[in-house]
Amino acid sequence: MKGAFISPIFRGMKYTYSFLLLVIGCLALGGCSATPYVSQKIDGVSFVASGDTLVQKDINPVLRVGASHVAIMPFGFVRDLDNPQLYFNAERQWYGERYEGAKQYIEALHQSGIKVMVKPHIWIGRGTFTGDMQMKSDADWVAFEKSYREFILLYAKLAQETGAELFCIGTELYNFVNERPDFWNSLIAEVREVYTGKLTYAENWDKVDKVNFWSQLDYIGADAYYPVSEAETPTIAEAKAGWQPHKKMFVALSRKYNKPVLFTEFGYRSADFAGKEPWVSDRHDGKMNAEAQVNLFEALFEEFWNEPWFAGGFVWKWFPNHERTISQENNRFTPQGKPAEEVLKKWFEKT
Repeated sequence: MKGAFISPIFRGMKYTYSFLLLVIGCLALGGCSATPYVSQKIDGVSFVASGDTLVQKDINPVLRVGASHVAIMPFGFVRDLDNPQLYFNAERQWYGERYEGAKQYIEALHQSGIKVMVKPHIWIGRGTFTGDMQMKSDADWVAFEKSYREFILLYAKLAQETGAELFCIGTELYNFVNERPDFWNSLIAEVREVYTGKLTYAENWDKVDKVNFWSQLDYIGADAYYPVSEAETPTIAEAKAGWQPHKKMFVALSRKYNKPVLFTEFGYRSADFAGKEPWVSDRHDGKMNAEAQVNLFEALFEEFWNEPWFAGGFVWKWFPNHERTISQENNRFTPQGKPAEEVLKKWFEKT
């Protein structure tokens, strides 16, 4: 009861009792260090870079859906694996993919009260998946590492300068991570010297539990395109059941490293069989299946957003030109202008 007097002796007994319950609970779970707790979820969207500056009409739809965070994604390019040089921050790139544009995006989002994760990406010519990148010699690895370090430190400094709340040190680079551990350990230390915010790394869904440097970061980052159903139109219950083995892995990983899990990317196409191979992103002419996208989003939110060890995530993907995007019926990832957008709004507003 507000204003009621509580004896200091009773108050002390009450707090001691609460502390004992906490200790007992921790022991039952194998130690408090095994159960990280996140009090505020990251309700994020992944912003697609454009050729123009970011203006308020581009930001308003993000505010309307209730997103708290936006991922800004500058890009670097590798011509092919015979040329181990990373090119970035070039005038020929889209405005939003280079330093100047990323800076303007971050500042505009911050002015609207939206937090930011800076998340550099690499594109390799001929469609090579970044996680399969394999250099032909140690000399090639060293050459690539030099340009990658410059790329990451440039954007880590931008994140610090603009006050970005999170920084991602890489995206889907498992072979690079696995074969060059000394480089990554030194890179993380260098990033910590120039950036004081929270750090993560975005690993592809099938390799998250194989990364060895999670203890050095603040979040375990997963691009969470996990197969959860082979149905043409999965029900929410089917998709939730399909999440169980993956969720069990995340619980174990979170306890092992005492780190919260962050979905650095998650999303589904509005297409048939969208839960079977959610990572497939090529264009195809299949019909729209908005129900599949809705059910898969709802199942993911129900399974994860109430978990204390789960930090939240960034929906893949969101286009700045909202009006143009919603006028184009498509079966691709964006939830904009589709029933799935209302699912995001419902859950984002809850948290």
